[in-house]
Amino acid sequence: MGQARNWTREEDDYLEEMWGTVSVPGIAAKLNRTRGAIKERSSKKGLGRFLESGEYITLNQLAAALYGNDYNGGYAYISCGENRGLPIHTKLRDKQRVRVVYLSEFWKWAEKNRSYLDFSRMEPLALGKEPPWVAEQRAKDATAFPLQQKRPWTSADDDLLKIMLKKHRYTRQEISERLHRSEGAIQRRCTDLGLKERPLRASTVPSRPWDDEMLQALADGIRAGDSYAAIGRRLGKSEKAVRGKVYTVYLTENADAVRAMMGAGPWGGGAPVPTVKQAIYIPKHAATVKRELSALASVIQNLVLQQKVLAMGWEKFWQRQMCQHWSDTKGCSAGCSDCDSCTEFLRIKPQFCSRCGRDFFERAQNRFCPECRAARKKQAQRRWCRENHRA
Repeated sequence: MGQARNWTREEDDYLEEMWGTVSVPGIAAKLNRTRGAIKERSSKKGLGRFLESGEYITLNQLAAALYGNDYNGGYAYISCGENRGLPIHTKLRDKQRVRVVYLSEFWKWAEKNRSYLDFSRMEPLALGKEPPWVAEQRAKDATAFPLQQKRPWTSADDDLLKIMLKKHRYTRQEISERLHRSEGAIQRRCTDLGLKERPLRASTVPSRPWDDEMLQALADGIRAGDSYAAIGRRLGKSEKAVRGKVYTVYLTENADAVRAMMGAGPWGGGAPVPTVKQAIYIPKHAATVKRELSALASVIQNLVLQQKVLAMGWEKFWQRQMCQHWSDTKGCSAGCSDCDSCTEFLRIKPQFCSRCGRDFFERAQNRFCPECRAARKKQAQRRWCRENHRA
């Protein structure tokens, strides 16, 4: 058995630099050593566990930091990766593949999805060094998320909701503040439970109409990562009114999507063009869409009528083909030479087919339409062949 080869300074430097970045088999192949030798040397150098030594963390560690220990990497993979586009990579640890997330990519993704995440639940520096905007967002979430908790409804929550509704003295906003839920969540829960009672309407005093100053404040609030509830309190509007205003312009209530469309521009910048299905429910577009749909329906109806007329065998806009006096072989039997100035025009009358029952247009009087006449002729030919023993 040969003597173990001593480690050189160059090999140690390479191991320390690549540990946690290049897989153990990759380092072993590069240094021409066994995997056991690589692991033993890393332990002596105090390099720590392989997956905790790079600029990334496992998906399970990220899920624990974002949602708590009750969630695992499977939930984070679907919620963050598949639904919201978080870059997730795979690392090879010996013979096992592990899902990891690079911290630099995570923070870029988190900045674009800040309204989805609750940074107040994340311990400061739990994922290492944080960008400057995280501390400000954590303070905002600490104020906003306690007002609107994102947790399953309990029986105690349902009982309190029913009691407040039966008293007929609380508005949707008051119930929202008492139960720490959004107004939309209150409305949805009433529907899910089949409750007939509903919150009282808000004050009948008309609120301040939307103006340019308020719209600019709304845009700035969305760009700053403020919740709709916080923006509504500053503007003197309900959360439902703020959400409705956002949807009528950007066709979504997702603040992250609105922030991406709006960019650094003014309110309304980058707004998508609504589809017909969306515009029909938006007040400022509804009247125009209904008028244009009516015009389109008229055009389609005329086209269908025109095709139906053509299928009957005569051209609606060619007068001589509609005239009883015209013959393709003999010309006009009334003696007219100019169809445009003709005063003897006589429209061909429709006839009724005794066989198929449909209307048809012909100058000569017939009991059957052309198709039925052809079919009767074929029928007579087959009958003659049978009677005369012809194949």
